[in-house]
Amino acid sequence: MTTLLPTDSDDNIIPAIRLKGSNAHSITTSATSAKNTTAFDSETRVVSLYTTEDVYVKFGTSTVTAATTDHFFPKNVYYDFAIGGGKTTQYTHIAALQASTAGTLYISEKE
Repeated sequence: MTTLLPTDSDDNIIPAIRLKGSNAHSITTSATSAKNTTAFDSETRVVSLYTTEDVYVKFGTSTVTAATTDHFFPKNVYYDFAIGGGKTTQYTHIAALQASTAGTLYISEKE
């Protein structure tokens, strides 16, 4: 397969995408669901998450709400998530709910 992405010494593709200029978000988590106030850019396909405390997260539209039945995301982990686009409906927002302690969820859009 031909690619413009870098490869390691075994010719495995190394995924490389960059942070979008001013497309950083943060959500203060609490016992009430909160979401990013500004929608993700329509061209964004991947976001990275990092949280200072354990949270529950849910991707969706501007009406998304997180609950304790949604996906658990542990603190001190940096992880990339695909949010759609192209032939798939793109998520525009993420909601977060603290698992037990208030904290901050950091979201970085990538291109």
